[in-house]
Amino acid sequence: MAKIAWIATTPVKALAVDLVEEIDLTTDGPRGDRLFYLVDENDRLVSNKGLGILQQVHGTYDEATRVLSMRMPDGSVVEAEVELGEEAETGFSGRSRKVARRVSGPWALALSELTGKSIRLMASDTPAVDRGARSVATLLSTGSLRALGGELAVADVDSRRFRMHFGVDGVEPHAEDDWIGKRVRIGEAVVVPQGNVGRCAVTTQNPDSGRPDLDTLKALARYRGDLEATEPLPFGVYATVAEPGRVRLGDPISLL
Repeated sequence: MAKIAWIATTPVKALAVDLVEEIDLTTDGPRGDRLFYLVDENDRLVSNKGLGILQQVHGTYDEATRVLSMRMPDGSVVEAEVELGEEAETGFSGRSRKVARRVSGPWALALSELTGKSIRLMASDTPAVDRGARSVATLLSTGSLRALGGELAVADVDSRRFRMHFGVDGVEPHAEDDWIGKRVRIGEAVVVPQGNVGRCAVTTQNPDSGRPDLDTLKALARYRGDLEATEPLPFGVYATVAEPGRVRLGDPISLL
């Protein structure tokens, strides 16, 4: 039986994803996921492609108290209540733009000192995901991870490399590819995969250190580079949420 193998989330895009046991999946995506994102001094999106050290920063956000906390690599904690400032249009994924609110507080300085880059924090009305409303939930099977591990000749590939919301256990490798356009029940929710997630250099980074240590892209190019897909180097799928609901570790997954 197919079931939920992991649930991963982060309140701040580009920071470490953390595993949780359950989450509310809304039509906007997992509750509390990627509510904030980072930009540079020119208001362009900052990712962890060139700043892998951001993956050593763990964030938590309490929606009730509006307190955002970041645990830095040295163990120190930067925490305060979120105060929203003016709106700004920022560069986002590819050529897309996103309007969000500037966030004042201690986090920008802490992240700038950590990375050596000028970084600002933005708060988004909708989750800061790369493909907008079409990709508020992402799924990847453990079978796909095993297949990639075999291609790389390693015993285990850490799921956190791929920063996917939900892991799927109990299906064949890349079974999720066949779910595109179909309704899939995960726990109490129903999602509809819309396309393949094309992969970038972030997946080569160790999710604990942020340093590249595994050539996932070359392996994907070898055994999945010629596939017909919505994006190149496909690994996992992105989805809309047709019916919101609670999702827990071990919950069943089924095609409807």
